[in-house]
Amino acid sequence: MNPETLNGELQNDEPGRRRFYHLPVLVEEVMALLKCGPGKTYVDATLGGGGHAFEILSRTGPDGILIGVEWDEESIIEAKKILLPFGDRVRIYRENFICLPDLLRAINQPEVDGILFDLGLSTIQLDRGERGFSFQKDGPLDMRMDQRKEITAGELLNQLSQKELENTLLNYGEERWAKRIAEAILREREVNPILTTQALRRMVHQAIPKRFHSRKIDPATKTFQALRIRVNDELENLKKVLETGWKCLKRGGRICIISFHSLEDRLVKEAFRFLEQEGVMKRITKKPILPSLIEKRNNPRSRSARLRCAERL
Repeated sequence: MNPETLNGELQNDEPGRRRFYHLPVLVEEVMALLKCGPGKTYVDATLGGGGHAFEILSRTGPDGILIGVEWDEESIIEAKKILLPFGDRVRIYRENFICLPDLLRAINQPEVDGILFDLGLSTIQLDRGERGFSFQKDGPLDMRMDQRKEITAGELLNQLSQKELENTLLNYGEERWAKRIAEAILREREVNPILTTQALRRMVHQAIPKRFHSRKIDPATKTFQALRIRVNDELENLKKVLETGWKCLKRGGRICIISFHSLEDRLVKEAFRFLEQEGVMKRITKKPILPSLIEKRNNPRSRSARLRCAERL
């Protein structure tokens, strides 16, 4: 394996100032669980905009190392700006986190003191309409976290059979109205292909009876979640890294995982419980840690976050 390190020119708009494009969630809780300290090496396996990585590096000075793994090139560009002050204490690789064991072996760092996974979307992805993640902005139905992937959400939406669409919405979005939405998508694409986020959103709104529209979340939320998860193989990737990622930890090293919906959290909970039964890991959090009321108020996107942690024995 030849990992691709991104070593482009780094710039800060205001050197030395912390300015996060994406506000990281549960920061203090994560730092405490990872037991950050000088001389340690950590992996941020979902680097995103670099918010968590900045905090880890700040608390592991003067010689702690942060290995950042991220498959979204735009996120890496933002993270590099934030992490510039830490110089060669930061090593960033554009890679899927399922390759973490191979990556660490390739850079002669087979074991680390801690690993963080933040499974949520970043503000960078949500705020750019051309990425197609948000139904609040008009743009093409892309949804690829790694734009080297071939199939977009729009192509998937216009190719799957009605049954495949229904199963996607049920299995990845837990969408109660999966059948009605799948039927509506097939009717629409017989006339015109579904190419934009707003076109899909309107269709979902029309497919779900109005009296069942929630006041708390947009009716299209679960459909968008399901498509995004399928396009990026998110649950399959999580399953793979839960089987192998813990092996990259030193004894006493910890893994922290922040999930944002029940499908992810269930996989993490079951994996940690199994590894504890096998005698190779110890669960540090028997129940997930949730954001405080203050954090939810200051950062509404944190409201569904769930943090779990386990330690290698």
